[in-house]
Amino acid sequence: MSDRAPHSLQQEIQQTRPFRSDAQEAALSLLRTASVVSRRFARVVEPEGLSLAQYNVLRILRGAGPEGLPTLAIRDRMIDEGSTVTRLLDKLEAAGLVTRDRSRPDRRQVLCRITPEGLTLLARLDPTVDAMDDAATAVLTHDERRTLIDLLARIRAESE
Repeated sequence: MSDRAPHSLQQEIQQTRPFRSDAQEAALSLLRTASVVSRRFARVVEPEGLSLAQYNVLRILRGAGPEGLPTLAIRDRMIDEGSTVTRLLDKLEAAGLVTRDRSRPDRRQVLCRITPEGLTLLARLDPTVDAMDDAATAVLTHDERRTLIDLLARIRAESE
């Protein structure tokens, strides 16, 4: 836990004029917080040659198990919806972390699976990532974390 006193977003980004509304301040605070947390996680995965989006693909495929997932299903499960899944898969396949196969019934569908090397890499990263998960919200109590999770889920539900 940090002993630093929290400061406002306005101070943090050195904005001299007030926000136009609480809604603007809340939305920008959410974006800024996501950026700060993402940078922390990037510092964990980048030394392993992964971007956050590539790491996300590997986690999705690990969760899918040995049956794998079609490319479009991976895209639908991505944290950052702006990522180009095909390009991510190209890089992961070149690194030997995933495989892609055309499924038998529908040759247009590409089935993606994580390789044993990909599983080993995730297992090596898991303890550090778990520690980052804890650190990202260490200043919050359990109840505050649950409230945050619920509030963010409401925002996402209304944004879809």
